Amino acid sequence: MATVSYVINGSKPVAPETAARVRRAMEELDYHPNAVAQSLRTRTTHVIGAVISDISNPFFATLIRGAEDCARENGYSLLICNTDERAENELVYFELLRHKRVDGMLIAPTGRDDDGIRDLIASGMQIVCVDRKLDGIAAPAVLSENEEGAYRATKYLLDKGHYRIGIVLGLSHLSTTSERLRGYKRALAEAGLEVDESLVVYGESQVHTAREACRDLLIGPNRPTAIFATNNLMTIGVMAAVHEAGLRCPQDISVVGFDDFEWTSVFNPPITTVAQDPYRIGVTAVKSLLANIQRSKSGIETIATPEEVRVPVRLIVRNSVKTLSRR
Repeated sequence: MATVSYVINGSKPVAPETAARVRRAMEELDYHPNAVAQSLRTRTTHVIGAVISDISNPFFATLIRGAEDCARENGYSLLICNTDERAENELVYFELLRHKRVDGMLIAPTGRDDDGIRDLIASGMQIVCVDRKLDGIAAPAVLSENEEGAYRATKYLLDKGHYRIGIVLGLSHLSTTSERLRGYKRALAEAGLEVDESLVVYGESQVHTAREACRDLLIGPNRPTAIFATNNLMTIGVMAAVHEAGLRCPQDISVVGFDDFEWTSVFNPPITTVAQDPYRIGVTAVKSLLANIQRSKSGIETIATPEEVRVPVRLIVRNSVKTLSRR
């Protein structure tokens, strides 16, 4: 029995021919180890929970692909939960994953209820935040250079002669939104321009809400000459609103997006955009989480000031911005 246990758990070396005989017998008997019993004995399940907003969003789909690839390479599997940006869903999934005894969690926080994450940390659960962070909570995070990306996009529009630049932001309580707004404001300030609050609207990170928000920007004689949409889905909504208003991009209005996926290059016109690297975010987050899990198992205290990793972004220039004469 001990030899069988060694083969199943890999806890001690076994002669190759003996291990082969054991595995052959297991196949003939259709024997499958009890995963729950194994986890109780080894105190590990080799499962990571991933609590994100919506896997149908291409950004999160790519992030999860990177996380899963890295997890698999290290002998872990991923259990994915979609919150739909609802705090009540987030709390239910936290409890579910704890009951399933996952070894750690990747979390894209809804930002609506910090207590759930505080409770996880207090219980000893290893977590890494992805895409968003929570102020005042000591947890590692892997994020994009959100402020820098928004700064570059806005500065590019300014350099092209645009001074009335509308911005369509995501959910107001998320760190990504506040960081991208800071980048927009910084570029305007460097150009000696004050922020016109009538040009700042919130599209709630979705296509239909961004379309409605953009309609408000396009009403009236003093509309912006350019619009900066601060995520991938809202870029689609902005382009839809521009089309519905009977305007042409970039002849009548210029558009810059945030996120780069296949459709941005096949749009008519192809969209200038800030490219994130969600696959790298996913890989980096899993590496950080596994390192912390290993430290915890070894009895090593976690770092007092958790690491925050920023993954670089880049501006990809295409054909959606018109050059205006300098004022």
